[in-house]
Amino acid sequence: QVQLVESGGGLVQPGESLRLSCVVSGFLFSDYAMNWYRQGPGKERELVAGISSTGGITNYADSVKGRFTISRDNAKNTVYLQMNSLKPEDTAVYYCNARRIVLYKRFDYWGQGTQVTVSS
Repeated sequence: QVQLVESGGGLVQPGESLRLSCVVSGFLFSDYAMNWYRQGPGKERELVAGISSTGGITNYADSVKGRFTISRDNAKNTVYLQMNSLKPEDTAVYYCNARRIVLYKRFDYWGQGTQVTVSS
């Protein structure tokens, strides 16, 4: 059974930090690129950060570059999102995504999401 379980969300003040974690099971974690998406109130879901299966390549949305860091521990089947200098516009539900493309077929798994609220 495939599971992606996010944790670490919460309510913080502007300028503070949070670290999100996503623990996965039910598939070979090291075969999948991992992504963090978010969906703010009244907004479409957007890609925040991604990391390759080996961890050697990362990418970020322009809005979070220099503030967020994605990392993974393949031994722990876990992907992290370190979020620093949080802003009110970072308020959203954050989703963990696992993605693999094999022979032009895309496999996607999603977590249930964790709420991040940045407010004074």
